[in-house]
Amino acid sequence: MANLQGALIGCGYFALNHIHAWREIEGTTITAVCDTDANRAEAYAHEFGAVAFTDAAAMLHESKPDYVDIVTQPQTHRELVELAAAHRTPVICQKPLAPSLEDARAMVAACRQASVPFMVHENFRWQQPMRALKQAVTAIGDPFFGRILFRSGYDPSVNQPYLAQDPRFILYDVGVHILDLARFFLGEVVQLTCQKQRINPRIQGEDVATVLLKLQSGATCVVELSYASRTTFDPFPQTLVHLEGTKGRAELGRNYEIAIDTGSKVIGSRPQIPVYRWSTPPFEAIQDSIVAIQRHWIDCVRNGSEPETSGADNLKTLELVFGSYESAETGEPYRL
Repeated sequence: MANLQGALIGCGYFALNHIHAWREIEGTTITAVCDTDANRAEAYAHEFGAVAFTDAAAMLHESKPDYVDIVTQPQTHRELVELAAAHRTPVICQKPLAPSLEDARAMVAACRQASVPFMVHENFRWQQPMRALKQAVTAIGDPFFGRILFRSGYDPSVNQPYLAQDPRFILYDVGVHILDLARFFLGEVVQLTCQKQRINPRIQGEDVATVLLKLQSGATCVVELSYASRTTFDPFPQTLVHLEGTKGRAELGRNYEIAIDTGSKVIGSRPQIPVYRWSTPPFEAIQDSIVAIQRHWIDCVRNGSEPETSGADNLKTLELVFGSYESAETGEPYRL
């Protein structure tokens, strides 16, 4: 099996997780890195044994990678994805995919026209507890209600200060993950309503949002998002999930405890989450999900299969994000 050579664009805060994760996957190596900041590119190249570039086009032309991983801010994604498509280079791109649906659709179209595999790095559904809960949901019959919570007092703008200046905050940054989980567990959405708030005066966007989803199946799901909640035991960065079905309930609680209640008995479990040398508490489950999604990507590149979180699939999640903003601003339901 030939080793796949990858390239990484963006050598910032979160990209470190990506490049560490690539090193956990057999059969692939990041051989080129790119950042407009030459010092950052050189630092990554030195640490991870790659060649440094400051120009993405030059990197794709000279290194001719088997795939490219884009870990930059959303406003740069369209140009870089279309560049990868022009070079016929399979591309995986961080979320949120784009600052508008127009841009996102153009990216999907560019890759489709070039016959280039395209996946969005939508990793929350790849957390081990989420995969385990998804398997267990079959025991509770047909789900008719869900509640997915991401409530914390954590301020992510401490490590990512640009978030504090963005007029779109929690829905755009983490809501995209949680709304994708709603699709993952309950299927496609036909209507939503949303309310949002700004509690922290230091930020420009919303740090609290509640979204009510109506699913195609007839089920209802409530998505709760908050970076302003003071809790006795702050679960950050954990996402809590409560699902009710015709035969019982399934829950993912604090510390990744899973409970399945079918009336006659309650089954409890806690998935084992791998810990790597580069893992940093309390982010172990998220960092492991990065390994899992990138391993899935490599499998897809090798066998030519459609990624689970393809660009086309992620358009459905991204529409929920922008639909939530529209609903919050108009006070009206958003229909898909």
